[in-house]
Amino acid sequence: MTVGTRPLIEISRAGHAALVRELGVADAVRFLNQYTTGRGDYTAERSEWLGDESLEELFAQVQEADRKLNEPGGSSPE
Repeated sequence: MTVGTRPLIEISRAGHAALVRELGVADAVRFLNQYTTGRGDYTAERSEWLGDESLEELFAQVQEADRKLNEPGGSSPE
């Protein structure tokens, strides 16, 4: 049995129609917005907010925050 391939535009239209039919317009749009490409340079931005700290330094900070959270009278992080 041979199955023909449908044009991508036809598949896209059918997919959008199924989403709108099952989810409604608003939720279909919300669903599709999860898969946008986005913008910016994550790698450069990540370097800015992480700085030059090593993995060991970051791990020590997490351990310290966890220790403070779990000590008597500790509070949840802000």
